[in-house]
Amino acid sequence: MTTAPDTPPRARRGPIAPWFTTTVGTLTSIAVTMLGLLFVTFFIGRVMPIDPVLAIVGERASQSTYDQVYRQLGLDQPLIVQFAYYIWDVVRGDFGVSTLNARPVLEDIARVFPATLELATLGVIVGVVFGIPLGVASAVKQGTWIDHLARVVGLVGYSMPIFWLGMMGLLVFYGILGWVGGPGRLGIFYQGIVPDRTGMILVDSALAGEWEILGNAFSHIVLPASLLGYFSMAYISRMTRSFMLEQLSAEYVTTARVKGLSEWAVVWGHAFRNIRVQLITVIALSYANLLEGSVLTEIIFAWPGIGSYITTALLAADMNAVLGGTVVIGLVFICLNIFSDLLYRVFDPRAK
Repeated sequence: MTTAPDTPPRARRGPIAPWFTTTVGTLTSIAVTMLGLLFVTFFIGRVMPIDPVLAIVGERASQSTYDQVYRQLGLDQPLIVQFAYYIWDVVRGDFGVSTLNARPVLEDIARVFPATLELATLGVIVGVVFGIPLGVASAVKQGTWIDHLARVVGLVGYSMPIFWLGMMGLLVFYGILGWVGGPGRLGIFYQGIVPDRTGMILVDSALAGEWEILGNAFSHIVLPASLLGYFSMAYISRMTRSFMLEQLSAEYVTTARVKGLSEWAVVWGHAFRNIRVQLITVIALSYANLLEGSVLTEIIFAWPGIGSYITTALLAADMNAVLGGTVVIGLVFICLNIFSDLLYRVFDPRAK
């Protein structure tokens, strides 16, 4: 009696297969997103009612000079060819030359972006430190005066124009009380003393051991960072409250309380632990919004960041600077999304 040959066991996928698939999918998503971002910025640069040639040569230039610059910029080529050149330039880190100061746009962005990064980082720290406890307390004490106070604070944060709060803050805390520094990053007396290593005044003054300059820089940044942190806190506290209410109504929380666990252990050890992954996305989005949405704050406080840089470039019809800054901000969004995905895998083993 013959027996059928044994069927060879199905080969198991090695540990590299899911890692490779995830990596390829992530890189593809990044490439498609960047391509879409570059297309949008390129399209905006072409539909804006601004002549880049006139912005360079001026209105009194001769027609021959205009035509020469027109060809040098590649504007005589078909749009698809211009778009291909634009992608190639961006990949090489070439965003063109600013018509305002004749410097490469990438150098200008590298000079102004650390100021925005410093301001937004302190702002999101303020938002997280105060927003998460406020949201948790609001959910735990639902319907009490704490809950109503937290909701009013969040509503004011969403409703009040930041430029009005900024001007009132300068009037009260700088003009009347003198508790904080005025507009700008440093007092005039302290400028140019600390070596520029990172572009962030607080970090550079601490590395140089200039504690007096550090205090002056902090007095200038504390008010705009607090305003940005207040708006971030309003968003973070509202989302934290929503997430916590969902968790506190779950059966496992009731079971934990029946077992006699303390309220602290139930709230922070069980309920809050299950919303950490959701809060990662909320904090990342809040951080990205502060990095790209602090234009009015930077203008009011004369803060030399990327927001005021793009605004000044737009008013001067410097489209290379505007598009370069837009691409950099888009890259920041993409990087923060990737970073939040990586944190998912740290805090949620199911995502591995």
